[in-house]
Amino acid sequence: MVTIQETEIMEKGLKAMNRAKSLGQEILVSEVCELDKMNPLSFFSIGKENYLGERFFWKDPKDEIILAGIGIAKLIQLDHPAERFKHVEHAWETLLKESLVSNPHQEIGVGPVIFGGFSFDPLKEKTSLWSKYTDSMFYLPRFLLSLIKGKAYLTTNIVCTPQDEEYLLKKIVDERNELLVSLQGPFAAELPELKDKREISPESWKQTVDHIVNELKCGPLKKVVLARELRLLFEDSVNAEGVLHNLDEQQHESFIFAFESNGDCFIGASPERLVKKQENEIFSTCLAGTIRRGETAEEDRLLGEELLQDQKNLIEHQYVVEMIKKALEEACDEIILPSKPKLMKIRDIQHLYTPVIGKCRPNTSLLLLVEKLHPTPALGGLPKREAVEKIREVEELDRGLYAGPIGWLDYQGNGEFAVSIRSGLIQGNEASLFAGCGVVADSDSASEFLETSLKFRPMLRALGGN
Repeated sequence: MVTIQETEIMEKGLKAMNRAKSLGQEILVSEVCELDKMNPLSFFSIGKENYLGERFFWKDPKDEIILAGIGIAKLIQLDHPAERFKHVEHAWETLLKESLVSNPHQEIGVGPVIFGGFSFDPLKEKTSLWSKYTDSMFYLPRFLLSLIKGKAYLTTNIVCTPQDEEYLLKKIVDERNELLVSLQGPFAAELPELKDKREISPESWKQTVDHIVNELKCGPLKKVVLARELRLLFEDSVNAEGVLHNLDEQQHESFIFAFESNGDCFIGASPERLVKKQENEIFSTCLAGTIRRGETAEEDRLLGEELLQDQKNLIEHQYVVEMIKKALEEACDEIILPSKPKLMKIRDIQHLYTPVIGKCRPNTSLLLLVEKLHPTPALGGLPKREAVEKIREVEELDRGLYAGPIGWLDYQGNGEFAVSIRSGLIQGNEASLFAGCGVVADSDSASEFLETSLKFRPMLRALGGN
């Protein structure tokens, strides 16, 4: 059993309540304690009983930062397209301004951290598919487990309002103690049997690809990314813990994430970083151009060589490189960018990949960079505004959070966002999987359909399908 002294958080909590009453506003009190190393999936799982719909999970490809949050101490959300990135940033800065943070550790991702995401296109007409999520939604968790370079930290966050009384502090401390007692238990990894899978409007989707190809041959658009949906039906409700376990086993070198809201869970294993900020260092990824993995080492090598020489994919990749370089130049004094792409090999797919490193100017915010970079040509197309407008016009799918930025931001301005591809939305005993591909002037709808089928594989396998 793990125990944590209660005195400091109670004292700071009372101080926060008094401050909340005197200022007439919410005051955050946050306390960090180091723990023995533990399984973050167990932490995520034990929150299911009391905090279902209020959990998130994040793991980067190198296991340098793993975050699991349960409970919502503060919800930051906006269902309006204007200024949504600035709204989240302003709300977060306002909460932090008068906060009382007890954190003796200097690690990034420890202490107050918000996690969440932005929809791909806030102007797209909404459907019931994404009714549980807003166009921008972030959680400050009640309890956050941070595994940073092998060390474990527990952050407890309490947001005190002018109306709160002392019993709230005691209640949360008791919840924390119950949580720590439960940490030794296992988590359920079994998944229900898959009964049925259904392609959503496949022929209509192919016709849309053909229509876009014709437009690209004679119009200003260079590329449009079109996505589609695969709907799954299971014998019983799908538990996110089991899917996360499978993704961790099968797609370990990806960004693995889960983000719950009111019973639904958006979950995935993305190979693509949008942007990471670590003090004044910026890291981004250009990822575009796809081919399958080979059955043998020799076939795999030949397929990789084919991708590196394929003009369609190289042009598509260069669009992404040029856009990301231009966006980062507006915020960085220095950018390091290799002249040629290399291969990123994951379980089912090989991609063309170019890493980008930059040094940002003082006071450059991570969410400003997210806004500048989203959507990259790999997720929207080129020119950016016109491509997104075309997607809004012709795509039947309500993308919701799919292909949008998802990630975290700590109280010191550090954080990381991935592009939420290779993902799905779990809804009880059903799930929707999403996949897209870049349509250019020489695209073939049958080939693009097969490419999206290939991109369904990681999530389909993690959910127990073939």
